[in-house]
Amino acid sequence: MSETLPHLRSELVAAGQFFHARGWVPATSSNFSARLGSDEILITSSGQHKGRLDDNGFLRADLNGISLDAGKRPSAETGLHTIMYQRDPAMGCVLHTHSVNATVLSMRLDAVTLQGYELQKAFPGVTTHEGKVVIPVFANSQDIAALAVEVGQYLDAHPATVGYLIRGHGMYTWGASVADTLRHVEALEFLFECVYRQLLLDR
Repeated sequence: MSETLPHLRSELVAAGQFFHARGWVPATSSNFSARLGSDEILITSSGQHKGRLDDNGFLRADLNGISLDAGKRPSAETGLHTIMYQRDPAMGCVLHTHSVNATVLSMRLDAVTLQGYELQKAFPGVTTHEGKVVIPVFANSQDIAALAVEVGQYLDAHPATVGYLIRGHGMYTWGASVADTLRHVEALEFLFECVYRQLLLDR
Protein backbone atom coordinates (compact mmCIF):
# COMPACT_ATOMS: atom_id res chain seq x y z
CA MET A 1 0.00 0.00 0.00
CA SER A 2 2.94 2.37 0.63
CA GLU A 3 3.60 2.52 -3.14
CA THR A 4 -0.03 2.45 -4.23
CA LEU A 5 -1.32 5.26 -2.03
CA PRO A 6 1.05 8.01 -3.29
CA HIS A 7 0.44 6.97 -6.91
CA LEU A 8 -3.34 7.02 -6.56
CA ARG A 9 -3.23 10.27 -4.63
CA SER A 10 -1.14 11.85 -7.41
CA GLU A 11 -3.59 10.63 -10.06
CA LEU A 12 -6.57 12.09 -8.20
CA VAL A 13 -4.78 15.41 -7.63
CA ALA A 14 -4.12 15.60 -11.39
CA ALA A 15 -7.77 14.72 -12.12
CA GLY A 16 -8.91 17.56 -9.87
CA GLN A 17 -6.68 20.04 -11.68
CA PHE A 18 -7.89 18.79 -15.07
CA PHE A 19 -11.56 19.04 -14.08
CA HIS A 20 -11.15 22.45 -12.43
CA ALA A 21 -9.55 23.90 -15.56
CA ARG A 22 -12.73 22.92 -17.40
CA GLY A 23 -15.16 24.21 -14.78
CA TRP A 24 -16.45 20.78 -13.75
CA VAL A 25 -15.63 21.00 -9.99
CA PRO A 26 -16.52 24.52 -8.78
CA ALA A 27 -15.87 25.72 -5.23
CA THR A 28 -15.61 22.73 -2.84
CA SER A 29 -18.07 20.55 -4.78
CA SER A 30 -17.39 17.01 -6.00
CA ASN A 31 -15.50 14.09 -4.53
CA PHE A 32 -13.04 11.49 -5.82
CA SER A 33 -12.06 8.03 -4.62
CA ALA A 34 -9.86 5.09 -5.62
CA ARG A 35 -9.47 1.57 -4.26
CA LEU A 36 -6.45 0.94 -2.04
CA GLY A 37 -7.19 -2.72 -1.31
CA SER A 38 -9.94 -5.26 -0.93
CA ASP A 39 -11.52 -3.40 1.98
CA GLU A 40 -10.05 0.11 1.86
CA ILE A 41 -10.36 3.20 -0.33
CA LEU A 42 -8.68 6.59 -0.67
CA ILE A 43 -11.23 9.43 -0.83
CA THR A 44 -11.17 13.21 -0.75
CA SER A 45 -11.91 14.62 2.68
CA SER A 46 -14.81 16.98 3.28
CA GLY A 47 -14.54 20.62 2.20
CA GLN A 48 -11.62 20.29 -0.21
CA HIS A 49 -11.33 22.44 -3.35
CA LYS A 50 -10.65 19.79 -5.99
CA GLY A 51 -8.58 22.08 -8.18
CA ARG A 52 -6.17 22.71 -5.28
CA LEU A 53 -5.85 19.24 -3.79
CA ASP A 54 -2.61 18.20 -2.13
CA ASP A 55 -1.52 15.16 -0.15
CA ASN A 56 -3.46 16.36 2.90
CA GLY A 57 -6.77 16.49 1.02
CA PHE A 58 -7.44 12.76 1.29
CA LEU A 59 -8.23 10.12 3.85
CA ARG A 60 -8.43 6.36 3.95
CA ALA A 61 -11.82 4.80 4.63
CA ASP A 62 -13.21 1.30 4.91
CA LEU A 63 -16.00 0.07 2.63
CA ASN A 64 -18.58 1.26 5.14
CA GLY A 65 -17.30 4.81 4.74
CA ILE A 66 -15.64 4.98 8.17
CA SER A 67 -12.52 7.12 8.24
CA LEU A 68 -9.32 5.24 9.03
CA ASP A 69 -7.36 8.48 9.52
CA ALA A 70 -7.90 10.19 12.87
CA GLY A 71 -9.20 13.76 12.65
CA LYS A 72 -10.26 13.55 9.00
CA ARG A 73 -13.91 13.51 7.95
CA PRO A 74 -15.08 11.94 4.69
CA SER A 75 -17.57 13.61 2.39
CA ALA A 76 -21.23 13.26 3.25
CA GLU A 77 -21.61 11.40 -0.05
CA THR A 78 -19.06 8.71 0.74
CA GLY A 79 -21.84 6.11 0.69
CA LEU A 80 -22.33 6.70 -3.04
CA HIS A 81 -18.69 5.71 -3.51
CA THR A 82 -18.56 2.75 -1.14
CA ILE A 83 -21.61 1.08 -2.67
CA MET A 84 -19.72 0.82 -5.96
CA TYR A 85 -16.71 -0.83 -4.32
CA GLN A 86 -18.97 -3.17 -2.37
CA ARG A 87 -20.73 -4.22 -5.57
CA ASP A 88 -17.66 -5.00 -7.64
CA PRO A 89 -14.21 -6.08 -6.42
CA ALA A 90 -12.78 -4.93 -9.78
CA MET A 91 -14.01 -1.36 -9.20
CA GLY A 92 -10.95 0.88 -9.05
CA CYS A 93 -12.21 4.46 -9.00
CA VAL A 94 -15.34 6.61 -8.59
CA LEU A 95 -15.42 10.27 -9.66
CA HIS A 96 -18.15 12.81 -8.93
CA THR A 97 -18.28 16.16 -10.76
CA HIS A 98 -20.56 19.21 -10.94
CA SER A 99 -20.49 20.65 -14.45
CA VAL A 100 -23.02 23.16 -15.73
CA ASN A 101 -24.17 20.89 -18.57
CA ALA A 102 -24.71 17.87 -16.33
CA THR A 103 -26.54 19.96 -13.75
CA VAL A 104 -28.85 21.68 -16.24
CA LEU A 105 -29.69 18.44 -18.05
CA SER A 106 -30.47 16.78 -14.71
CA MET A 107 -33.06 19.52 -14.06
CA ARG A 108 -34.75 19.08 -17.44
CA LEU A 109 -34.66 15.33 -18.13
CA ASP A 110 -35.50 12.10 -16.31
CA ALA A 111 -32.66 10.38 -18.19
CA VAL A 112 -30.07 11.44 -20.75
CA THR A 113 -30.19 9.10 -23.75
CA LEU A 114 -27.08 9.10 -25.92
CA GLN A 115 -27.40 7.63 -29.41
CA GLY A 116 -25.56 8.17 -32.67
CA TYR A 117 -22.44 9.69 -31.11
CA GLU A 118 -19.08 8.18 -32.01
CA LEU A 119 -17.75 8.99 -28.54
CA GLN A 120 -20.13 6.47 -26.98
CA LYS A 121 -17.38 3.97 -27.80
CA ALA A 122 -15.33 5.46 -24.95
CA PHE A 123 -17.36 3.28 -22.57
CA PRO A 124 -16.73 -0.39 -21.76
CA GLY A 125 -18.55 -2.84 -24.00
CA VAL A 126 -19.78 -0.19 -26.45
CA THR A 127 -18.57 -0.99 -29.97
CA THR A 128 -20.93 1.09 -32.11
CA HIS A 129 -22.50 4.52 -32.16
CA GLU A 130 -25.80 2.92 -33.15
CA GLY A 131 -26.75 1.68 -29.69
CA LYS A 132 -28.13 3.68 -26.77
CA VAL A 133 -26.28 4.72 -23.64
CA VAL A 134 -28.76 5.78 -20.96
CA ILE A 135 -27.64 7.97 -18.05
CA PRO A 136 -30.40 7.89 -15.40
CA VAL A 137 -31.31 10.86 -13.22
CA PHE A 138 -32.04 10.31 -9.53
CA ALA A 139 -33.85 12.77 -7.29
CA ASN A 140 -31.54 14.69 -4.98
CA SER A 141 -31.66 13.61 -1.36
CA GLN A 142 -29.84 14.33 1.88
CA ASP A 143 -30.48 10.68 2.83
CA ILE A 144 -27.36 9.27 1.18
CA ALA A 145 -27.93 5.75 2.51
CA ALA A 146 -31.38 5.60 0.88
CA LEU A 147 -30.05 7.12 -2.34
CA ALA A 148 -27.24 4.55 -2.42
CA VAL A 149 -29.82 1.76 -2.13
CA GLU A 150 -31.83 3.29 -4.99
CA VAL A 151 -28.71 3.53 -7.16
CA GLY A 152 -27.78 -0.05 -6.34
CA GLN A 153 -31.22 -1.33 -7.30
CA TYR A 154 -31.05 0.51 -10.62
CA LEU A 155 -27.61 -0.91 -11.37
CA ASP A 156 -28.84 -4.42 -10.55
CA ALA A 157 -31.49 -3.99 -13.24
CA HIS A 158 -29.21 -2.12 -15.67
CA PRO A 159 -25.67 -3.47 -15.17
CA ALA A 160 -24.25 -1.80 -18.31
CA THR A 161 -24.86 1.69 -16.86
CA VAL A 162 -21.72 3.86 -17.03
CA GLY A 163 -22.83 6.79 -14.89
CA TYR A 164 -25.75 8.65 -13.40
CA LEU A 165 -26.89 12.16 -12.55
CA ILE A 166 -28.41 13.50 -9.35
CA ARG A 167 -30.99 16.18 -10.06
CA GLY A 168 -29.62 19.69 -9.62
CA HIS A 169 -26.43 18.20 -8.26
CA GLY A 170 -23.93 16.45 -10.51
CA MET A 171 -22.61 13.28 -12.11
CA TYR A 172 -21.13 10.03 -10.85
CA THR A 173 -19.13 7.65 -13.00
CA TRP A 174 -16.64 4.86 -12.30
CA GLY A 175 -14.11 2.48 -13.79
CA ALA A 176 -11.41 -0.11 -13.26
CA SER A 177 -8.76 2.58 -12.77
CA VAL A 178 -8.41 6.33 -12.30
CA ALA A 179 -7.42 6.67 -15.97
CA ASP A 180 -10.48 4.72 -17.14
CA THR A 181 -12.81 6.79 -14.98
CA LEU A 182 -11.26 10.07 -16.07
CA ARG A 183 -11.89 9.00 -19.68
CA HIS A 184 -15.54 8.34 -18.79
CA VAL A 185 -15.90 11.79 -17.21
CA GLU A 186 -14.37 13.50 -20.22
CA ALA A 187 -16.52 11.53 -22.68
CA LEU A 188 -19.72 12.09 -20.72
CA GLU A 189 -19.07 15.81 -20.37
CA PHE A 190 -18.54 16.10 -24.14
CA LEU A 191 -21.73 14.16 -24.80
CA PHE A 192 -23.73 16.18 -22.26
CA GLU A 193 -22.65 19.35 -24.04
CA CYS A 194 -23.79 17.85 -27.35
CA VAL A 195 -27.21 17.01 -25.88
CA TYR A 196 -27.50 20.45 -24.28
CA ARG A 197 -26.70 22.24 -27.55
CA GLN A 198 -29.08 20.01 -29.47
CA LEU A 199 -31.87 20.93 -27.06
CA LEU A 200 -31.14 24.60 -27.74
CA LEU A 201 -31.19 24.04 -31.52
CA ASP A 202 -34.50 22.16 -31.28
CA ARG A 203 -36.30 25.02 -29.53
